[in-house]
Amino acid sequence: MELSSLLNRFNEPETLKMAKLGRELRASGIDVIDLSLGEPDFDTPQHIKDAAIKAINDNWSHYTPVSGFLDLREAVCTKLKRDNNLDFKFDNIVTSTGAKQSLANVILALVDEGDEVVIPTPYWVTYSELVKIARGKVVEIRTKVENEFKATPAEVEAAITPNTKVFMFSSPCNPSGAVYSKEELSALAEVFRKYPQVTILSDEIYEYINFVGKHESIAQFSDLKDRVVIVNGLSKGFAMTGWRLGYIAASTEIAKACEKLQGQFTSGTCSITQKAAVVALTGDLKPSLEMTEEFTRRRARTLELIKSIPGFKCFEPQGAFYVFPDVSYYYGKSNGTEKIGNAADFSMYLLNTAHVSSVMGDAFGEPNCVRFSFANSMQNIEKAWQRIADALAQLK
Repeated sequence: MELSSLLNRFNEPETLKMAKLGRELRASGIDVIDLSLGEPDFDTPQHIKDAAIKAINDNWSHYTPVSGFLDLREAVCTKLKRDNNLDFKFDNIVTSTGAKQSLANVILALVDEGDEVVIPTPYWVTYSELVKIARGKVVEIRTKVENEFKATPAEVEAAITPNTKVFMFSSPCNPSGAVYSKEELSALAEVFRKYPQVTILSDEIYEYINFVGKHESIAQFSDLKDRVVIVNGLSKGFAMTGWRLGYIAASTEIAKACEKLQGQFTSGTCSITQKAAVVALTGDLKPSLEMTEEFTRRRARTLELIKSIPGFKCFEPQGAFYVFPDVSYYYGKSNGTEKIGNAADFSMYLLNTAHVSSVMGDAFGEPNCVRFSFANSMQNIEKAWQRIADALAQLK
């Protein structure tokens, strides 16, 4: 059978691949500690679950509008005004089956063959692959740990050409944990004002997991707002990964384009999830803030443990729940049977020797780094890093 050439344009997400390998080892009886997947290890808050149960009992079990129920889209607008001081109307909002689908909708709605999409490294694994699916061209900005893995205005301007269609970034960033301040976003906005053909795709899914202060969105600059597409969702901040709900806030033109695409792909997302999401977005944020407090403690402990690892160069994450150390110190080293040549070798060595799963940095555009999550219990974090230290001590 000859399959579509589309499948040759992009790769399977390394995050999912490593999780799969970890599950296979675990199924064979090995105790694998998962530091690979980006999933809060908390249950969905009770008031959100109660809203879902009520929706089931009230028989919200039929097809939904493609963009989402009106009360949900209005709830997104309420959230954006409350948390970000941004004014949107319901027809600027499209809800989808997760933020990943939201990103796919936007890229497919904007990018034609040959269009350039500028993406600072490190970036979430799916960004570059979505551009490839759309037959666009990925233009990477290699950021530096000295700049806290953030793109500077000069770097952004140097990457923009007449073919640039989209600038795509996240803050807080997966995988680096970088968070752009208002001043840094203002400096980037000055660059974008010179290039009106560029749409700014701002992934803000980790908004509530911020260790350095108030979340800032580049959409706050009113003259750029119509050129900004905010992508967000419920997975990270509300521990609702399996519920599958993401959303965009964009100009009506882009929102309608995404609705048209989604109408052929999935139509509207789960009716029960939508009703629960209304309560999540407009209700008490205390459970979300308590999760962030726990992530703050785990971050501190993870950084403490990493300091004892020789050769790691690690930026202190300002948001999200990952550390992304440079591990190139270990390239060329061996335990006598296995030799570490790159980040993929490093991650596989830890999986097979320490029985700890991670994700190689190549997937994020940074081949010298490896991503480790601290979305796991403190006990597992401490046990995992002791195993890592023991495994790395065998490399000479």
